[in-house]
Amino acid sequence: MVLPMQCSAMTWLQRLMLLVLAVSSSGCASLEVERTTETSGTFRSSAWSFTLLSFDIPAPALSTALGNAADSGRPDLVIEEETVAPYLWFCDWLLEIVGVRYAVVTGTWGKPVGGDVSPPGE
Repeated sequence: MVLPMQCSAMTWLQRLMLLVLAVSSSGCASLEVERTTETSGTFRSSAWSFTLLSFDIPAPALSTALGNAADSGRPDLVIEEETVAPYLWFCDWLLEIVGVRYAVVTGTWGKPVGGDVSPPGE
Protein backbone atom coordinates (compact mmCIF):
# COMPACT_ATOMS: atom_id res chain seq x y z
CA MET A 1 0.00 0.00 0.00
CA VAL A 2 1.42 3.39 -1.02
CA LEU A 3 0.55 6.31 1.16
CA PRO A 4 -0.39 9.49 -0.73
CA MET A 5 1.93 11.55 1.50
CA GLN A 6 4.97 9.46 0.57
CA CYS A 7 4.22 9.69 -3.14
CA SER A 8 3.67 13.45 -3.14
CA ALA A 9 6.74 14.03 -0.95
CA MET A 10 8.93 12.09 -3.36
CA THR A 11 7.50 14.01 -6.30
CA TRP A 12 8.10 17.27 -4.45
CA LEU A 13 11.71 16.27 -3.71
CA GLN A 14 12.32 15.29 -7.33
CA ARG A 15 10.91 18.58 -8.56
CA LEU A 16 13.05 20.52 -6.12
CA MET A 17 16.23 18.70 -7.17
CA LEU A 18 15.41 19.22 -10.84
CA LEU A 19 14.86 22.93 -10.26
CA VAL A 20 18.10 23.30 -8.28
CA LEU A 21 20.11 21.45 -10.93
CA ALA A 22 18.56 23.44 -13.77
CA VAL A 23 19.22 26.78 -12.11
CA SER A 24 22.72 25.98 -10.89
CA SER A 25 23.99 24.18 -13.98
CA SER A 26 23.96 27.39 -15.97
CA GLY A 27 26.21 29.10 -13.43
CA CYS A 28 26.31 32.77 -12.83
CA ALA A 29 29.39 34.89 -13.35
CA SER A 30 30.18 38.51 -14.10
CA LEU A 31 33.18 40.65 -14.93
CA GLU A 32 33.41 44.42 -14.51
CA VAL A 33 36.39 46.27 -15.98
CA GLU A 34 36.98 49.96 -15.34
CA ARG A 35 39.68 52.05 -16.98
CA THR A 36 41.37 54.50 -14.58
CA THR A 37 44.12 55.76 -16.89
CA GLU A 38 44.89 55.37 -20.57
CA THR A 39 46.85 52.15 -19.98
CA SER A 40 45.50 50.70 -16.71
CA GLY A 41 42.43 50.12 -14.60
CA THR A 42 40.67 47.89 -12.12
CA PHE A 43 38.51 44.80 -12.41
CA ARG A 44 36.01 42.83 -10.33
CA SER A 45 35.06 39.28 -11.25
CA SER A 46 32.41 37.27 -9.39
CA ALA A 47 30.86 33.82 -9.71
CA TRP A 48 28.34 31.49 -8.05
CA SER A 49 28.45 27.70 -7.83
CA PHE A 50 26.30 24.96 -6.33
CA THR A 51 27.96 22.08 -4.46
CA LEU A 52 26.38 18.66 -4.14
CA LEU A 53 28.40 15.83 -2.56
CA SER A 54 31.69 17.69 -3.22
CA PHE A 55 30.89 18.23 -6.91
CA ASP A 56 30.81 21.90 -7.87
CA ILE A 57 28.25 22.68 -10.54
CA PRO A 58 29.23 24.04 -13.08
CA ALA A 59 32.73 24.59 -11.57
CA PRO A 60 34.22 25.90 -8.31
CA ALA A 61 33.19 29.53 -7.84
CA LEU A 62 36.74 30.79 -7.26
CA SER A 63 38.04 28.99 -10.36
CA THR A 64 35.28 30.52 -12.48
CA ALA A 65 35.94 34.03 -11.15
CA LEU A 66 39.70 33.69 -11.71
CA GLY A 67 39.14 32.23 -15.17
CA ASN A 68 36.89 35.10 -16.19
CA ALA A 69 39.48 37.63 -15.05
CA ALA A 70 42.24 35.83 -16.94
CA ASP A 71 40.10 35.48 -20.08
CA SER A 72 39.42 39.22 -20.15
CA GLY A 73 42.61 39.72 -22.15
CA ARG A 74 43.81 42.62 -20.01
CA PRO A 75 47.60 42.99 -19.82
CA ASP A 76 49.50 42.69 -16.52
CA LEU A 77 46.61 41.41 -14.43
CA VAL A 78 47.34 41.67 -10.67
CA ILE A 79 44.92 40.01 -8.26
CA GLU A 80 44.69 42.01 -5.05
CA GLU A 81 41.89 40.21 -3.21
CA GLU A 82 40.03 36.89 -3.37
CA THR A 83 36.92 36.29 -1.29
CA VAL A 84 34.80 33.14 -1.02
CA ALA A 85 31.58 33.14 0.99
CA PRO A 86 30.26 31.52 3.02
CA TYR A 87 33.30 30.32 4.93
CA LEU A 88 32.50 28.27 8.03
CA TRP A 89 36.07 27.74 9.26
CA PHE A 90 36.33 24.23 10.76
CA CYS A 91 32.72 23.40 9.79
CA ASP A 92 33.35 24.29 6.14
CA TRP A 93 33.06 20.61 5.23
CA LEU A 94 29.29 20.94 5.71
CA LEU A 95 29.13 23.04 2.55
CA GLU A 96 30.81 20.21 0.65
CA ILE A 97 27.69 18.08 1.16
CA VAL A 98 25.18 20.64 -0.11
CA GLY A 99 25.87 24.34 -0.45
CA VAL A 100 26.16 27.46 -2.53
CA ARG A 101 29.42 29.39 -2.87
CA TYR A 102 30.01 32.96 -4.05
CA ALA A 103 33.49 34.16 -5.00
CA VAL A 104 34.79 37.65 -5.80
CA VAL A 105 38.20 38.48 -7.27
CA THR A 106 39.37 42.11 -7.50
CA GLY A 107 42.55 43.67 -8.76
CA THR A 108 44.26 45.91 -11.26
CA TRP A 109 45.43 45.57 -14.84
CA GLY A 110 47.87 47.39 -17.09
CA LYS A 111 50.73 49.70 -16.26
CA PRO A 112 50.22 53.08 -14.63
CA VAL A 113 51.16 56.15 -16.65
CA GLY A 114 54.04 56.97 -14.29
CA GLY A 115 55.71 53.64 -15.05
CA ASP A 116 55.66 52.36 -11.45
CA VAL A 117 55.26 48.60 -11.78
CA SER A 118 56.03 47.55 -8.21
CA PRO A 119 53.81 44.76 -6.85
CA PRO A 120 50.98 45.74 -4.51
CA GLY A 121 51.93 46.01 -0.86
CA GLU A 122 55.50 47.20 -1.42
